[in-house]
Amino acid sequence: MLTDTALSDLRALFGDRVSVAGPVLAEHGQSESLVTAGLPWAVVFPQATEDVAALARWSSRHLVPLIGWGAGTSLEGHALTLHGGVVVDFRDMASVLELRAEDRLVRVQPGITREALNRELRTTGLMFSVDPGANATLGGMAATRASGTTAVRYGTMRNNVRGLEVVMADGQVIKTGTGAPKSSAGYDLTALFVGSEGTLGLITELTLRLHGQPEAVMTAIAAFGSVGAAVDCVIATMQRGLSPARIEFLDTETVAACNAFSDLSLPPAPQLLVEFHGHPEGVAEDIRRFREVAEAHGAEGLQWAEKPEDRSRLWAARHAAYRAILASRPGAKAIVTDVCVPISALAEAVEETRADVAASGISGPILGHVGDGNFHAVLLVDPACARDVSTAKALAERMAERSLRLGGTITGEHGVGFGKLGLMPAEHGAALGVMGAVKRALDPLGLMNPGKLVPGLP
Repeated sequence: MLTDTALSDLRALFGDRVSVAGPVLAEHGQSESLVTAGLPWAVVFPQATEDVAALARWSSRHLVPLIGWGAGTSLEGHALTLHGGVVVDFRDMASVLELRAEDRLVRVQPGITREALNRELRTTGLMFSVDPGANATLGGMAATRASGTTAVRYGTMRNNVRGLEVVMADGQVIKTGTGAPKSSAGYDLTALFVGSEGTLGLITELTLRLHGQPEAVMTAIAAFGSVGAAVDCVIATMQRGLSPARIEFLDTETVAACNAFSDLSLPPAPQLLVEFHGHPEGVAEDIRRFREVAEAHGAEGLQWAEKPEDRSRLWAARHAAYRAILASRPGAKAIVTDVCVPISALAEAVEETRADVAASGISGPILGHVGDGNFHAVLLVDPACARDVSTAKALAERMAERSLRLGGTITGEHGVGFGKLGLMPAEHGAALGVMGAVKRALDPLGLMNPGKLVPGLP
């Protein structure tokens, strides 16, 4: 716990923007998944970069860990306090600071959510493209190198963060990147901090790349006779050079959950949801070519959603799929897997995962952003049943091992936190030593989100 001196100093800095109230601590001590940890010692709500810098200096003086908090939607315990400490909640740093429409850049604070930013951009003809489903904060999305439904066309956070302002462990404030489209000047520190999960510093500003709002948008729904046929259709679509903005897979269990939760009437079969963006003529040609590919793979009942309200309803249901799956088994908790493989290995990875889940005796609907080889099994367990939990964890580990065998990764977009910490040596080997050296150099006291990302470090 905080010493009386540390708490007194903290209140002297932040006044009533420090909370040790039980409900506030509880709110910042929970996760959307089965990953759990203890409560923080306090929560601070900074309003400016200078506040965060002062907090980092206070942390160094009192040897108290700092853990960044955005919307609390992460699934691997990224924002939970493993070793006690103070949570830094960025809700009051949620402004658009500068829009440079001609350069298609925007500078924002970390607490603004992706939906709030796009509302601000509605009249500009521009949009921020990364869409992880949850209405996450942009600081959190950068810290976890988030991805989502639109990554197959527009890229992940790695591709859409041009620069950062970061408060280092000692309170120093640095800026990375420039407004230029490219640079070869030194180490790419922006890329280092994107995906660092708050273990190297706290992000206080982001300069983000924007895209033009498409003139035409068309969404297709295609049902298939088998999971294999749907996945083969995805592979053929990408290999033919089609460029969908989104291409999502839902297995039959996921479809049933979404139908019940979102009042849809999709056929009870594996589905692909595909969306094309662009000029009207180009979208029409993409539609024609996709129809050829889908029908060649046995697509049944290919439908097109042209009206904005129909598209919005479909994508709202897709984004609610996780909640829909949880609702299909009241009282259950989820272990959400998140592997990503080369597109050529996608069919093998999905089919072997289906077989594993079927043999396990637990429910594990499968869905994902299959256009870039990323898919999830949502493993539903009774949290009070040790057998359920151990079975699900073993399934998740086998999925990770399979992904690595096929040339993929243990996490395509959810990040490591401490939920996947034990899987890092299998993916990175000796490179973990380099990561550890970076961590020790930039955070020698081990106070920035300790216990996350790199095994064997405080």
